Amino acid sequence: MNRDTICVQGGYTPGNGEPRQIPIVQSTTFKYNTSEDMGKLFDLEAEGYFYSRLQNPTCDAVARKIAALEGGTAAMLTSSGQAANFFALFNICQCGDHIVSSSTIYGGTFNLISVTMAKMGVEVTFVEPTCSEEELNAAFRPNTKAVFGETIANPALTVLDIEKFAKAAHSHGVPLIVDNTFPTPVNCQPIKWGADIVTHSTTKYMDGHGACIGGAIVDSGNFDWMAHADKFPGLCTPDESYHGITYAERFGKEGAFITKATAQLMRDFGCCQSPQSAFILNLGLESLHVRMARHCANALAVAQFLEKHPKVAYVDYCGLESSPYHALAQKYMPNGSCGVVSFGLAGGREAASTFMKSLRLAAIETHVADARTCCLNPASSTHRQMNDEQLKAAGVPAELVRMSCGLESSEDLIADIAQALDQV
Repeated sequence: MNRDTICVQGGYTPGNGEPRQIPIVQSTTFKYNTSEDMGKLFDLEAEGYFYSRLQNPTCDAVARKIAALEGGTAAMLTSSGQAANFFALFNICQCGDHIVSSSTIYGGTFNLISVTMAKMGVEVTFVEPTCSEEELNAAFRPNTKAVFGETIANPALTVLDIEKFAKAAHSHGVPLIVDNTFPTPVNCQPIKWGADIVTHSTTKYMDGHGACIGGAIVDSGNFDWMAHADKFPGLCTPDESYHGITYAERFGKEGAFITKATAQLMRDFGCCQSPQSAFILNLGLESLHVRMARHCANALAVAQFLEKHPKVAYVDYCGLESSPYHALAQKYMPNGSCGVVSFGLAGGREAASTFMKSLRLAAIETHVADARTCCLNPASSTHRQMNDEQLKAAGVPAELVRMSCGLESSEDLIADIAQALDQV
């Protein structure tokens, strides 16, 4: 099916007389007639459900839709995008291992990899997304187990050269994991360009209405774990914590990664998405293909207006021809990128503060990718503990404003921005 049709009807096909909408299976447990029947589920010898921390019919239907949208073979939902990225990495990394990551990624993910996972004994080398192939390959070590990046970085809005990073990852026998939250599979399918695992914060555009927090992991089914068995013992040797199953042998390239993440990590960490949240997420997915076009059109109109305004020092948006990432965006996302625009005000911190106070339509929020336009000045909110020098070093200078353009009229958005700039 076309992606537009998958958004609307993918993941769930009702039978005769069954509910047209995905049912919310709001149950923690499931009944069986015999212990033997349930035992087959615990041994992963039969399909079914026994406890919603691991799997739930509502969540699985929505995961199937996301897998179909990304062109993957298996998927799972998590409680948040952070949980999705942690699971995707920790599923193949352990104490003593190493990760290569793009440096321009979401701050929470940067901290997850550089601080929290470091405490678990997993080291990381960060590289600039614009690095040369030689610089990228130099970052690898014998114990490197994964490469990570974001299709469009939040909030830097840099565009990842997926093919370049995939080529380097595969030449070293490891998978490329790409967070595809901002473009969504409507605008980019990283698997087509060589990514092996794709993650999402479904809280953003997939939900699209600020209603529920969630995440997703999609496996391409392309990476041959057994061909690199020495690097991935968790997938290629018996898991003594789960009946001695060797995931790569039992479930092959197509299912090993997600099965292990479910049977092992979800079992132990419990970062599951609720059926109610999955149902709400699916409502957002049904209109994703329609909404993304409007988000992108509004963002481009806003970026073009800001680029010409004398009180704006710079604008970061890959849809602009002046953007250094425009060519990459045209390659990977020819139909549009996302609705988030970052820009700096010529008057610095004070100008940014005045601008934010003067907005009437755009709301000040830490959120992005919502149906309603929202705006953030990190210097006066999320990063207010830093001075101007520290902010610049962190890539969020004091004058920076991040605007997530919603689904309103672009004329109204520009009018609101114009009157706020008039107050500066």
